[in-house]
Amino acid sequence: MSVAAPRELLLDSFRAAIAAADPLRILAAVLPGPTEIAGFRRTLVVGAGKAAASMALAVERHWPAQARLDGLVVTRHGHGLPCARIRVVEAGHPMPDAAGEEAAAGILAAAGQLGEEDLLLVLLSGGGSSLLALPAPGVPLADLRATTGLLLASGAPIQEINTVRKHLSRIQGGRLAAATRARVLALLVSDVAGDDLSSIASGPCAPDPGSFADALDVLRRWRVDAPEPVLAHLRRGLEGREPETPKPGDAAFLRVEHRLAATAHASLQAAARVFEAAGVRPVVLGDTVTGEARDVAAVMAAIAREISLHGQPFRRPVALISGGECTVTVRGRGRGGRCAEFTLALAQSMAGVGQAWAIAADTDGIDGTEDNAGALLGPDTLARAARAGLDPRRMLDDNDAWSFFAALGDLVVTGPTRTNVNDYRAILLA
Repeated sequence: MSVAAPRELLLDSFRAAIAAADPLRILAAVLPGPTEIAGFRRTLVVGAGKAAASMALAVERHWPAQARLDGLVVTRHGHGLPCARIRVVEAGHPMPDAAGEEAAAGILAAAGQLGEEDLLLVLLSGGGSSLLALPAPGVPLADLRATTGLLLASGAPIQEINTVRKHLSRIQGGRLAAATRARVLALLVSDVAGDDLSSIASGPCAPDPGSFADALDVLRRWRVDAPEPVLAHLRRGLEGREPETPKPGDAAFLRVEHRLAATAHASLQAAARVFEAAGVRPVVLGDTVTGEARDVAAVMAAIAREISLHGQPFRRPVALISGGECTVTVRGRGRGGRCAEFTLALAQSMAGVGQAWAIAADTDGIDGTEDNAGALLGPDTLARAARAGLDPRRMLDDNDAWSFFAALGDLVVTGPTRTNVNDYRAILLA
């Protein structure tokens, strides 16, 4: 069976994955109802993440006009939207900046002024860890930035990076919930494998199972030479001279409820329906596929080759769909995010597998720090690269996948989607 317009089919599946996580479409389902809202004196909306502005706008659209509502959310530069009742601040991501620090301080202070008859509505999504940047006492923002950059380049998984972030923060790791007397309702767009509440935006309203010892272990294991003020703070915490993050069982969390508004799994299922409608069998391999991008690509290519050569474990036409955040250990000087790096590694690993197309793209529309969401791969990618004088192996070694796919016209460019349920990958074997 031939598949009509495979490249467009892959893009349609990606669009469906994004739409399934669009706060303007899905947030109303998890908002409190009018009767519940009427029971509170006021509602303060706070939040952080790449979806924070669209989540705030969705709240405004569905909130009763007569109910008292105000607040402050922080999102990435270029991801803002105009809101009437909730202030939207744009700040730095993935590197925290002064705008994020100021916004986080304002959020923490406002939450602390609420009473038991108030509601703190917290909107959290991927990117919130960097955007909600309020360093612990004695840790300068510049040193938090430096540590963040080193961790991101180290190849450490996001959950481990967030273990460090929580222990360098005055607001993350459950500290926001502990700072208020109000009832807390946290609505989440999850970009974390397994939807771990303590990892989404570094869990400002969730109990933190980690410790200062864990944070120091992460730095040691990934050979991160953090600035001395960072290490001094973590050592003081290890010695009991800095307060630990609130743990499971803490009384602060008796007033907290979390509701998942969007997940990677739901987005993968939406993409699967697109393939199914086109007569292609969708196989969802999971939303927790993580690891070094080129290693994940090698495994995916091995599955594709088995299908191509032996019709096992699936027969063509089939789409292998997965989600989860790969990592990249940066050793080169090139341009390229984890999705483009995955796709370039996949191109090399799948050489000789005929009639194969693929897409890997971040659902927030930004692959790392670049201007693309990801990249597309086709059966002719390596041949076109050879004609253009591109050396895929050398460019992969230089972490320069962006330049490779830009030269071929195969970047996926969406602009900010104002949501984030992690990376989306699909391999189509026609």
